[in-house]
Amino acid sequence: MPSHPPLLTASSLRKTRKRRATFRIQTARQAMVKPFPSKTHIGNHMLHPETLMLNYGYDPQLSEGAVKPPIFLTSTFVFRTAEDGQDFFDFVSGRREPPEGMGAGLVYSRFNHPNSEIVEDRLAVYERTEKCALFSSGMAAIATTILAYARPGDVILHSQPLYGGTETLFSKTLAGLSIGAVGFADGIDETAVRLAAEDAMRKGRVAMIFIETPANPTNGLVDIAMVRRVTEMIGQAQGDTPIVACDNTLLGPVFQRPIEHGADLSLYSLTKYIGGHSDLIAGAALGSKAIMKDVKALRGAIGTQLDPHSCWMISRSLETLSIRMEKADSNALLVADYLRDHAKVADIHYLAYHEEASPAGRLFARQCTGAGSTFSFDIVGGQAAAFKFLNALQIFKLAVSLGGTESLASLPASMTHSGVPADIRQKIGILDSTIRLSIGIEHPSDLIADIAQALNEA
Repeated sequence: MPSHPPLLTASSLRKTRKRRATFRIQTARQAMVKPFPSKTHIGNHMLHPETLMLNYGYDPQLSEGAVKPPIFLTSTFVFRTAEDGQDFFDFVSGRREPPEGMGAGLVYSRFNHPNSEIVEDRLAVYERTEKCALFSSGMAAIATTILAYARPGDVILHSQPLYGGTETLFSKTLAGLSIGAVGFADGIDETAVRLAAEDAMRKGRVAMIFIETPANPTNGLVDIAMVRRVTEMIGQAQGDTPIVACDNTLLGPVFQRPIEHGADLSLYSLTKYIGGHSDLIAGAALGSKAIMKDVKALRGAIGTQLDPHSCWMISRSLETLSIRMEKADSNALLVADYLRDHAKVADIHYLAYHEEASPAGRLFARQCTGAGSTFSFDIVGGQAAAFKFLNALQIFKLAVSLGGTESLASLPASMTHSGVPADIRQKIGILDSTIRLSIGIEHPSDLIADIAQALNEA
């Protein structure tokens, strides 16, 4: 005899629906729930970033007990239920917020993936802010962030000098989109910055103040707290307060955290110190949840997310970040001390050499906890001497970029900043004789020996 399903009464139907609803809630919670709460304290003792970079944001039990996060090489993620799919798209797109204690869920790797979420959580902890978004390059982070807030007819007020790629973005790409740019060369003189702000407001709505401090390659400082005051002045004048974005690549997050001093956003080329091994290209933007919402939405729309493998490499690099930066910092001081008194060095642009009582010295003490390991010097003899010096190096590698374990040397006027007009380069202190050094983690006496023999050849 064929079996028949039991007859459903109204009571049993209600119980079935209730069980299904309960199951849906349970499975949705399983799918959306974050990893077990990461420890940030032991009792009243707050854990330091150096410890959190090894553990925060990753639950081994979600990955077969693996002590290190696997690389999640997948383009898409399976939903447990259709309802989960609906919820996750709402959460990832920002249409709704996930329930308290639950993650947004995983949808598609252009939006998010486990490797990016681990690194974003860890970088946000290091920077002491709420949210982080990773990008396929530092320039992708900068461009996406600017385009999230600037519109045709707007103006960006910015410090100078900037990284060469950023200078080109402002002068060519954004100009082609009718987004203007007004620069200021002195980031400590509030009067000069206010005058530049007034000039910018005459040209359009100031959507953002973009600063780079210390500046690449001159190590010029910008007073972030002062820029915040100027931002409030602009807001009162135009009825709309600009966003303050700071490129923190040269010192952060170990030696400087701009958000604590008044910036809205902290931006990085993760290629440099945070990646730290010259083997990946990546960027990041960090800030409050509210500020980052539009940045993350645009990243998902235009596809500037970082791939899982690069994210995994950055998670590896974060574990040694403070060790690498502190070692390079101590090496840089020894190299700078050698160069400072050399007859063939006309000037040296090293943060720790500011007089303590000078405006720059007071700002350095207030805003930074270290001088970092990228600085420049002007060699006697102009470009010809600079070429001879660079060609004679044996340990330093003649290459652009910075922040890797190996020491690098370059000539910004002929390389990274060659697209900046000569008159502007002269104005902002990037001379044909300005040599940029990125000091690595080699033995400092070997680096000094290499510089000594190269200077002899120059």
